[in-house]
Amino acid sequence: MELTGAEILMRCLAEEGVEYIFGYPGGAVLHIYDELFKQDRVKHILVRHEQAAVHAADGYARCTQKPGVCLVTSGPGVTNAITGIATAYMDSIPLVVVTGQVPTHAIGQDAFQEVDAIGISRPCVKHNFLVKDVKQLAETMKKAFFIATTGRPGPVLVDIPKDVSSDRCEYAYPASVTLRSYNPVVKGHSGQIRKALGLLLEARRPMLYTGGGVVLGDAAPELAHLVHQLGFPCTNTLMGLGGFPATDPQFLGMLGMHGTYEANMAMQHCDVLLAVGARFDDRVIGNPKHFFQEDRRIIHIDIDPSSISKRVKVDVPIVGDVREVLTELSRQIAASAQQTDTAAVKAWWTQIELWRARDCLKFDRTSAVIKPQAVVEKLYQITGGDAIVTSDVGQHQMWAAQFYKFDKPRRWLNSGGLGTMGVGLPYAMGACLAHPGATVACVTGEASIQMCIQELSTCKQYHLPIKIINLNNRYMGMVRQWQEFFHGNRYAESYMDALPDFVKLAESYGHVGMRIDKPADVEPALREAFALRDRLVFMDFITDQTENVFPMVPGGKGLSEMILV
Repeated sequence: MELTGAEILMRCLAEEGVEYIFGYPGGAVLHIYDELFKQDRVKHILVRHEQAAVHAADGYARCTQKPGVCLVTSGPGVTNAITGIATAYMDSIPLVVVTGQVPTHAIGQDAFQEVDAIGISRPCVKHNFLVKDVKQLAETMKKAFFIATTGRPGPVLVDIPKDVSSDRCEYAYPASVTLRSYNPVVKGHSGQIRKALGLLLEARRPMLYTGGGVVLGDAAPELAHLVHQLGFPCTNTLMGLGGFPATDPQFLGMLGMHGTYEANMAMQHCDVLLAVGARFDDRVIGNPKHFFQEDRRIIHIDIDPSSISKRVKVDVPIVGDVREVLTELSRQIAASAQQTDTAAVKAWWTQIELWRARDCLKFDRTSAVIKPQAVVEKLYQITGGDAIVTSDVGQHQMWAAQFYKFDKPRRWLNSGGLGTMGVGLPYAMGACLAHPGATVACVTGEASIQMCIQELSTCKQYHLPIKIINLNNRYMGMVRQWQEFFHGNRYAESYMDALPDFVKLAESYGHVGMRIDKPADVEPALREAFALRDRLVFMDFITDQTENVFPMVPGGKGLSEMILV
């Protein structure tokens, strides 16, 4: 039976079990939208801007074990989507992005709404395809899903010219694909794992440093088993929060630029470091020269060989799926006759507890104005730590990471690598659709929320009962903090002096709006909002304008050079 390219695309999405496709129509994809209209297996979510389509698909992927899928038209549709694609690429999120293109005969002719989607997206995708023949479409889609979801995940773009979507051919979806140049390693090298075992059992000041790869690799249970088996301290990166339970006594908190004192000091002074699914980025270890002032041996487990020894040279590299490697490492530990140096590790824990006693996250609890940390603390208490929490980027993001204790993976959705303002609300949309009935909270700021504020309309159309916690300090908060610390209090363009009335704005979209400006009203407002289970509630918390995020490692400094107050 012959099908059009648009029909073939719908069949491919159904074969891959795609539940939702996020998108915005346009001329180059009208054949595809016509087929979307005729079927009901794949549900389309109409966003109000293409950037939000990619962010929502990204959020859907982050809180599930499935790839996100989105659809945009050619030209400005593609360019609007690039920010979302780059955001997913930096955080290794599996996406399949379908873009429309002008007809094949018009490519390169400066046709209406033509851009070089392949060239523009090349730096920020795992791979991309231009489908010039309808006969190639089904196999290309199979390859796209395979590449996006295997190895180190990432976005894959499939550019489909308009005539390809209307041309016909016989349909056959391949059961599998093989790519000669792409064969990600899954099993870790047994010899390297044995070397890692020897270092860990000899360690006197051990440390486990774990990142987003634990979450993406669904290795949280295996990590918890290993940490408890060894009795060692563990820290998570911003992207790895929830990969190890935050309420576990062996958890030292997040590390890095705004990490805890105890996590950063332990990271800096350990003698054996096991890095799992993390990449030693600049916001985690600060200045690499400072990091290597201490002599330590480093074991690094990662699915992506290019991430190993990229910024920090390691002693024992292990390329493989983190879950597979952690399982084998735990098995070898259990079978080993050698034991850890319990006396040395006990002394190391004594030192860590002294660092922990500094209480680096303390803040003024008697203030007459709302402290943003207090809002996040109450959010954690009221939701029982069981919400899916999304954030935008800035001070509010760091306070959410510091004060909401994530005990489970895929509950914390934020832009770590690219630092994209505007992701919070679309991420929450994706999470709501992925987990109907779940409690979804978006922690944001008055600058970030306005980046994709139009998606309040999408939330109304699809009845998405997100709870928005707007920590409103009337500044671009993190910009202001850096200007205070490093630019002589010159607040150049960071003051938001023309803010909307967020309550009226929310109500104009058909949602519930609240303004909270007294500390005593924080808890009652949160309880009232979460009691409205079927409504989106926008809570505008008027917070202390002068509050800063501490601890802080200034740019170019080392992990032990923290500003604590």
